Amino acid sequence: MSIKHKLNRMKAHLNTGNGISKQKEAPAEAQVEQINIPHYEKWQEYGAKAIFMDGEYCLVREVSYPLTHRHGKYSFDMLSDIVRIWNESDLTHPLSAKGFRAEDMFFFDTETTGLGTGAGTSIFLLGFAYMEDNEIKVRQHFLPRPGYEVLFYKSFLDKVNYETLVTYNGKSFDWPQVVSQHTLHRGQLPKLPSFGHFDLYHAARRLWKNKLERVKLSVVEEEVLGFKRTDDVPGYLAPMIYFDFVDREDPEAIFKIMKHNELDVLSLITLYIHLSALLLNQEFAKHEDSFELARWFSALKDRSRAIRSFEKGVLETKQDDDGLMVKFHLANEHKKNRNMGEAANLWQETAHIRHADLKAQSHLELAKYYEHTLKDYEMALHHADAALDTVVKHNIQKASLKTTDLQKRISRLKQKWLKAENRTGK
Repeated sequence: MSIKHKLNRMKAHLNTGNGISKQKEAPAEAQVEQINIPHYEKWQEYGAKAIFMDGEYCLVREVSYPLTHRHGKYSFDMLSDIVRIWNESDLTHPLSAKGFRAEDMFFFDTETTGLGTGAGTSIFLLGFAYMEDNEIKVRQHFLPRPGYEVLFYKSFLDKVNYETLVTYNGKSFDWPQVVSQHTLHRGQLPKLPSFGHFDLYHAARRLWKNKLERVKLSVVEEEVLGFKRTDDVPGYLAPMIYFDFVDREDPEAIFKIMKHNELDVLSLITLYIHLSALLLNQEFAKHEDSFELARWFSALKDRSRAIRSFEKGVLETKQDDDGLMVKFHLANEHKKNRNMGEAANLWQETAHIRHADLKAQSHLELAKYYEHTLKDYEMALHHADAALDTVVKHNIQKASLKTTDLQKRISRLKQKWLKAENRTGK
């Protein structure tokens, strides 16, 4: 960049309050000719247009879909239904859209020059989908070359709704990249406010990490959402394609990256619909999802929903070790809800499971129940002995099943039992 151009840029940003240029721009058509955007006709054919500021430009593409369009199992009009149900529900959850409209949700993804989060990685494509005028609109901001970041980010930040960003691992990757780049150019960009965030990656990982080989979005699309991509460019090729574009300026391969990004943000809509449907209506869930949903509700201390989901899992699971495992978790949930009789009945069953850890834990819980609730020290001692035998036999190394603690419990129970027997004898 020439010294003259740098001075002109500095002059344009002086005394503007928020650092954004106030100068009057020439008409877009004239600026296209002045700047000579390579292959601009191709960009226009692909639905992109150039926007300008201070002699810089970026390219913005928009495409619309009718709400009746199906992306995998779902049509986009279901987003309004899901958000309405969230607003009617009493469920408190990180993915809840309570207080928002479907039009407030922004489904966001980026393409970057690397897969890391260090200083050497930067964003060259910002894409998001949202509902407007009874359509789903996808808007993508493309950085045509390094050095044009101010307009690139300003054009994006002027449009996005910070309160309702929906991403896939964006909390750890995409948004920190935006924040990092904003920090570098904060003197020339609008202030970055605090924002809300729905990160669907963490939800997908919680539900399907044991079901799917990987929880990459493309895998979740195919295995869960019923959407299969064709002729898609893998995301890991994006940096190579971008650097090639910077050298040759031919956008044909970039269009494929933009299509990849477009499918990403559209899949976020249907994934949000699917996850919300599971959370709001457990009857919709398959039994393996019911189990993971129940564990999620348990982690959120939503006992009633956790119990209902575990009970659904019990009904749908075979009466084998898998079924006993679900019953073990259901028993623990009843314990947390102070339904000790219900919990004990289930522990009586799960004490016969082949899974050594859960077998020992079931006997330990029964020992506690008989000691503290029923004051039946003989039965408490029986289950404490069974817990210790299982731990020793299977060499279980677990903090809650230490042999020393079990031996102390057995010693204490023997004393209590003897005292109770003596009192009875008198």
